[in-house]
Parts: sequence; structure tokens; C-alpha cells
Amino acid sequence: MIVVHHLNNSRSQRVLWLLEELGVPYEVRRYERDAKTMLAPPELLAIHPLGKSPVITDGDKTIAETGAIVEYILDAYGNGRLIPPAGTPERLRFTYWLHYAEGSAMTPLLLKLVFTALPARAPGLLKGLVKTIAAKAQSGFVDPQLKSHIDYWNAELAKSEWFAGSAFTAADVMMSFPLEAAVSRAGAGSRPRVKAFLERIHARPAYRAALERGGEYAYAD
Repeated sequence: MIVVHHLNNSRSQRVLWLLEELGVPYEVRRYERDAKTMLAPPELLAIHPLGKSPVITDGDKTIAETGAIVEYILDAYGNGRLIPPAGTPERLRFTYWLHYAEGSAMTPLLLKLVFTALPARAPGLLKGLVKTIAAKAQSGFVDPQLKSHIDYWNAELAKSEWFAGSAFTAADVMMSFPLEAAVSRAGAGSRPRVKAFLERIHARPAYRAALERGGEYAYAD
């Protein structure tokens, strides 16, 4: 049976959701972030050398990185579900969004998180300077990048209900975290199609079931 090594308020929530959509049995082993640093606990190092989540184990196999986990689950347990047929335009879009979610979308969101948190962690005498530098980095680079990505999502969702086409796929599972994080950190909820997409996924029974299994998840608004 697949074991999901699940960190609270993390990207591993998508793995639980995918497994629920496919009806694949799984076990959840929970790990809690450090309350001060928000980092994963050292216990995850026993599962994978980087000590990060998500990571799954399936028999003697250990798979890390959300995109790789999604591909593994689809290959091993999907039976053709939640992935468009090979050779179709939808399959090409699927592949793009599956990798874009972590390859491009998360970079400015992580920068936003870092520069927002940086002033509070600076030494007392440097707080003012660090706050100024962080604010300039956000206004001059991070926020414009985020706006470009959010506008892009909103425009793409005008073409079809789901990211890869008219049918819900695992690419939508992958894209859920960037969109949810962008609502929390960058006001993406003001874009009507982004908001509608999140409302659709939050209403899915499998999404709700994954929340019950995974526990508190800050982005499930």
C-alpha cells in the first residue's frame, strides 16, 4: 500500500487528493512543521535525504517531488484515468501544466514568502534596512512576476474549464497549490476564473475527503 508522508499545510495535500480521485487505498503518516521556523521535522530525513514533503513509499520504492509522484501514481494505478490520451492536444497541455506548476509557478510564490518573512528574522539593528530591501524586491520584481502568472492563469482558464481542456485531469491537481497559494499571498482571488476554478475543485468530493484524511490545510478556503 502507498504510504504518504504528509506534512501539514504542504504540497503533499495534492497527493492525498489525487489518490482519493483515483480511489487508491493509502496510509497517511503525519509530520508537523516546527512552529517557529515552519520547516519540516528531522524525522522526514529518515524517509528521504532532503527531509522534504511530499514523499511517498510504495513497497520498496521511495518517490519524492510532487510531479514525479503524480506521474508514478498515474502510471501504476491510474489505468488511463485523469490523463488525456497520448498524441492529443490535451495531452500536450496536460504535460505542460503538470510541469509548469512547480517549474515556473512556484518560484515567485516562494520569493514572495521569503521576502515577506525576511524582515521579522533580521537582527534588530538591521530590521529597517532589511524591510526596505525586501519591500523593493517585492514591488520591483516579485509582485510584477506574480501578476503576470496570475493573469496568465485567468486567461488560460477562459479557453476551457480545466487546464488541460474540458475534462478534469491530474494537471488540475498539480495547479491547485500555486493557485491556492496565490490567493493567500498575492490576491489571485480577484481574478474571476481563478476564483471559479478553486470553487470547483474545493467542491469535489475527493478534495473534501483528502482534507479529512490530511487534516488542517490553510489554503482550503
